[in-house]
Amino acid sequence: MHTPTQPPTETPTTLGEQLLLLSLDDESGAAKESAKVAPAISAALLVELALAGRIDVTDDKVTVVDATPLGEPALDAALADIAGRDKPGRTRDWITRLKTDAVAWANRGLIEKGLVREEKKKVLGLFSVRRYPEADGSAEAAVRQRLDEVVLRGAAPDERTACLVALLHGAKLHRLAFPDADAREVGAAMEALSEAQWSATAVRHVVRAAEEGLAVIVAVTVTTTIVAGS
Repeated sequence: MHTPTQPPTETPTTLGEQLLLLSLDDESGAAKESAKVAPAISAALLVELALAGRIDVTDDKVTVVDATPLGEPALDAALADIAGRDKPGRTRDWITRLKTDAVAWANRGLIEKGLVREEKKKVLGLFSVRRYPEADGSAEAAVRQRLDEVVLRGAAPDERTACLVALLHGAKLHRLAFPDADAREVGAAMEALSEAQWSATAVRHVVRAAEEGLAVIVAVTVTTTIVAGS
């Protein structure tokens, strides 16, 4: 078993913020794979709430088991939304419902933590767009090193890293995390890690449901994009 090296000093980030960091071009701040990253960030909210013991998934229905706020704005807003529903919703429905706000919360979190900066630009002199170039690369470097240790070198993952791998795998974002590695080998390694019993049962329920929900959403998004471009 490979012994991991000491990771770089890392600013604490949510799983959604980590996914967003992996997707942003360091220099231009443009987002890559947005159609896949957005639902993955949304699914990450559910996974974080499960890790904190706030929700569970039974028969693909998300239920709140503890409505106590966590002090993290994105997680508390998502928890309040889920708790405020009369009937439990399916995992994929919550991923879709929370998607837009989840990305906005992740952007805001990275800006507030000084990891990216916000730039507003005009495209063709008409359309205003926002870009988020890197301001501090230490957090992304630490995330990538941790993924490299676990996926490519066989180190045992901590629970949060295992969850991040599962989210990346479910959203088919292998290339985003490992742009220079063999895609087939990376996919096989991430699949094996996703199947491993590395977590408590309640968290596994949510992660598995999130993976399956992401797979459906990503497949529909890709198909729609191909048809629209035909």
